[in-house]
Amino acid sequence: MTIKTLWRALPLAAALMTAAPVGFAADAPSATRAATVAAVPAVTAADRVLGRADAPVTVIEYASFTCSHCAAWTNEVLPTFKARYIDTGKVKLVFRDMPTQPTQVAATAAAIGRCAAPNKFFDVAHHFMAGQAAAFASGDARDWYLGAVAVSGRTQSQMEVCLTDPATQQAMEHDVEAALAAGVEGTPTFFVNGKRAADHSIETLSAAIDPLIKGR
Repeated sequence: MTIKTLWRALPLAAALMTAAPVGFAADAPSATRAATVAAVPAVTAADRVLGRADAPVTVIEYASFTCSHCAAWTNEVLPTFKARYIDTGKVKLVFRDMPTQPTQVAATAAAIGRCAAPNKFFDVAHHFMAGQAAAFASGDARDWYLGAVAVSGRTQSQMEVCLTDPATQQAMEHDVEAALAAGVEGTPTFFVNGKRAADHSIETLSAAIDPLIKGR
């Protein structure tokens, strides 16, 4: 698959540029935001989930594959978080898309993730986050994309078909719209059992999670 094929196959950028520019809009007054913010949507079969389905705590992450803070969290914090909470069956982590600038690059990466085999999504996510800095340093995303396709569990032809499927764009737009409605203003943003975490540090997340699993 060539980079030209990926760009032709993915008419996502225009819609996402309008729906979720990075930097986002200026903050609304907190009172207004509190009155209009919607609840974060419940987990469905369409979500990408790491961990046991019956875990007592659900952590939802809104993130972008071009967000340096998201990459730092995945590369540096997730291993500890996974060992402490996910591998022990206490938490399931749900990844949702919130593409950030450069939006076309982020949207392309997000779409490749969505088109991966269900059991390969987090392999693709790991590839993107681990290789993000090198891709930006090189100024060329081709190898970054193609490396993700290689670990996606899909053939090139399967990936191309999925990238041209309107449902791929619709699913991403749904995540973006829900994130904005829930008051997400930057990435990564985390929700613990529906309540927004103050920040993405392991200390803050643990403080929110631990009371919910006490005695389990």
